[in-house]
Amino acid sequence: MSEEASATRRQPGRNPRRPTLTAEGAGARRTQKAATRNRVLEAARELFDTQGYQGTTIREIARSAGVSVGSVFTTFASKGEILSQVMEARLDGLYAELDRVAPYLRGPTVDRLRTIYAIMFAFEAPRTKLFLSHIAAAYDWTLPASARPYGRNQRIRGLLNETLAKGVEAGDIDPGADLAEVAELLIAAYAWTYTLAVTHGADARAMTAAMDGRIGMICESCRAHA
Repeated sequence: MSEEASATRRQPGRNPRRPTLTAEGAGARRTQKAATRNRVLEAARELFDTQGYQGTTIREIARSAGVSVGSVFTTFASKGEILSQVMEARLDGLYAELDRVAPYLRGPTVDRLRTIYAIMFAFEAPRTKLFLSHIAAAYDWTLPASARPYGRNQRIRGLLNETLAKGVEAGDIDPGADLAEVAELLIAAYAWTYTLAVTHGADARAMTAAMDGRIGMICESCRAHA
């Protein structure tokens, strides 16, 4: 028997009971999947913003979105991934503002960093509880690799490293400082400042003022000395 005939015999026949998916049907399925995804993200955003990360379940998200729990897991691997997608979907506005302002930042590194964080506090102000959920998820050790909790935003991290590197060039940041570690301290200080929203009901203005002081201390610790 020839190889071609043998290969033909080994190929399973098409199940006559299973309809062939046409291009039109495939397109409709993709549209339906995208609609389900959007409904899940919208429902999750509202629940995370009112109930917190730990207080929200997949079942509640599914019920609020009007879909089955199975449909949620078909689209997302975990609750943490849903939250990551919720946060990613809203960052275009922040990036646009940072991109607009960053080229015009002048003055000492401490002032440039303060401006960057003032923009970030103002951006998160309408959804402070949602951002607190984002921070809380960073401590969920069960998150899959596909999730992107607070602290893993490479674009923000890159902007901080770039700002610090310019500080070295300008002579107000010690060239021997570990810039990646300084960026980590800034990221940690930003997250911790949000505890003021929980303990004191602080708004964006109050948290910006507190962060200004912390940025000052961090920059002083790595200031270049003549």
